[in-house]
Amino acid sequence: MAEKLKFKDMPYERPVLEDLIAQLGALTERLKAAGSYEEAKRIFLEEETLERHVDTLVNLCYIRHSIDTRDEFYSSEQEWWDESLPLLAEPQQAWKLAMLASPFRPDFEAEYGNLMFLNAEIEARSFSPEIVPELQAEGKLTTEYGKLIASAQIPFQGGTYTLSQLTPFKTDADDAVRLAAWKAEGAWYKEHQADFDRIYDELVHLRDTMGKKLGYADFTPLGYDRMQRNCYTKDDVEKFRAAVRAYVVPLCEEIYRHQAERIGVPYPLSFSDATLAFRSGNPRPQGTADDIIANGKRFYDELSPETSEFFNTMLDQELMDVLSTEGKEGGGYCTSIADYEVPFIFANFNGTQGDVEVITHEAGHAFEGWLNRKRIPMSYVFGGMESCEVHSMSMEFFAWPWCEGFFGPDTKKYLFSHLSGSVTFIPYGTMVDHFQHIVYERPEMTPAERHGVWKELLGIYMPWMRLDGDIPFYADGEGWQRQMHIYEVPFYYIDYCLAQTVALEFWALIQDDQKNAWEHYMAYTSQGGSRTFTDLLANAGLVSPFDEACLRTACDKAHIWLQNCDLSDIA
Repeated sequence: MAEKLKFKDMPYERPVLEDLIAQLGALTERLKAAGSYEEAKRIFLEEETLERHVDTLVNLCYIRHSIDTRDEFYSSEQEWWDESLPLLAEPQQAWKLAMLASPFRPDFEAEYGNLMFLNAEIEARSFSPEIVPELQAEGKLTTEYGKLIASAQIPFQGGTYTLSQLTPFKTDADDAVRLAAWKAEGAWYKEHQADFDRIYDELVHLRDTMGKKLGYADFTPLGYDRMQRNCYTKDDVEKFRAAVRAYVVPLCEEIYRHQAERIGVPYPLSFSDATLAFRSGNPRPQGTADDIIANGKRFYDELSPETSEFFNTMLDQELMDVLSTEGKEGGGYCTSIADYEVPFIFANFNGTQGDVEVITHEAGHAFEGWLNRKRIPMSYVFGGMESCEVHSMSMEFFAWPWCEGFFGPDTKKYLFSHLSGSVTFIPYGTMVDHFQHIVYERPEMTPAERHGVWKELLGIYMPWMRLDGDIPFYADGEGWQRQMHIYEVPFYYIDYCLAQTVALEFWALIQDDQKNAWEHYMAYTSQGGSRTFTDLLANAGLVSPFDEACLRTACDKAHIWLQNCDLSDIA
């Protein structure tokens, strides 16, 4: 039974790298020499315990560094892990190869399923000791990008703001304030453009080198393997992108034409106008951060016994850090602290509807991790990235009946903008994926040529945007540099689009029968990562997003709901 410590009391101590390497080596040799399945299983469980402990230390360091990137101790520790994790990759690979070659593999598969072997085969071909220097350099560059984003101090209206703190001004109902905020943000990125260009250029060439060293034609297939794409291919993704262009982009054009009429601006929209859903302002959560969390507790207490126990654990053990503070890394994420069998939520509240979505979206991830916290192997706690995003995006829709507690008089605004935003996100996310495919197919491109590719894709996936130079950073095709995933986790973005499609499928089920929808959700979520994405869906009675009918049906149902939503009483 895991000890129930508050996050701040969880001890961290840097391990001795040589000891970890020796322990893994000894376990591998013992596995090879095992004379029975019972013996092999004992060794396997020992390795699991070691893996969970290393993962715990990595995440404790990462979270605490994220919370305050100025903390010298955890900054130094993060640098140590950036250097050390690639050196652990070789003994970890030796362990996985020994598992793959074990005469007891059929016994392991009978008890734990074959997915861990399928994934081990993918991991085996995506690593070689030869690429350790590139992996170390990649870790340093992604850390540098994170620190650069966290360092932003943007002067605006007599104050100084981080990127996250500036966000509410970017959706302000006052046109002049909103545009000025977009310009201020863009000016900061422009000021640091040389660094953003250099970091990404080095990353692209490093990754291309790794791909070629491992025998791939370029980085793309290695990128797919690193994302553990085990049930769909580049061709499947291309077909999905085609369906997005066929069904989603036209619906989004209609949504944005109505938005332009509603707020009284020309169409196509400027980048700053596209973020204003209503002339009287976008929906804002009511109350303080504590109020949002309190209504989150009410939501989870009333949704199901499982979600109630989960969210109270998060509160009791202080497993959320959600306020935006100086020195804090941007964005939000959920991770797990394996030794203590708990998730952790990191976020940056900024007074927008995104604050509520932290309590629903990131907590959706956390609930899945908590529900599957005891799974063996540890890799089965969470599924692939696309699988995990279904839990979070769908949880946002399950929160609809409790939205009045979050938004009060802005509830209808929120429901409309949440559904329309879920639809309009898909072309953007698909564009992020398409952009990366082009970049890694043509690694020799200059930074200026990459910006040109992004600008061209904007015209295809987001034709409602006006590229008139009003905000140069965006109009010049440089806005992709805000997207952390492009730098830090290549090809991790189509996952959001696939998951959003399934989440819209859940939304449609909820409209018909919430109880039935929740049963499907639990059937999906309780599997953890024990199956591939497409098998998880099939096993829960859900339609795959690679089935064109899934996206077409979701768009049709969303279109009808949005058309029938009476906004006449909203300014």
